[in-house]
Amino acid sequence: MISTVFLQAAGGGGILSFLPMILIVVVFYFFMIRPQMKKQKDHKKYIEELNVNSRVVTTAGIHGRIVEVSDTTFLVDVGSGVKIRFDKTAISLDASKALNAADAK
Repeated sequence: MISTVFLQAAGGGGILSFLPMILIVVVFYFFMIRPQMKKQKDHKKYIEELNVNSRVVTTAGIHGRIVEVSDTTFLVDVGSGVKIRFDKTAISLDASKALNAADAK
């Protein structure tokens, strides 16, 4: 009799037994996945808005001015006539915005 009551109590959870896992997934989505998707969207929008003579900083920390824009790359003048071609994904959103904000002041 005691064993039947114990088995009924243990197996009768249904959806409540999955509730902690569902909550973990929801928290993971709102704190990890959603902000990352927003950041990627902002980065893509920023890259599309860049044009010739925009000052940028790459993810490697190289500062320069865009002299040519193509479909997937930028040609960046890094000083003294030295030009380097970078993939558009190599432009750092945060560092470039900070550089342009400092120039505006």
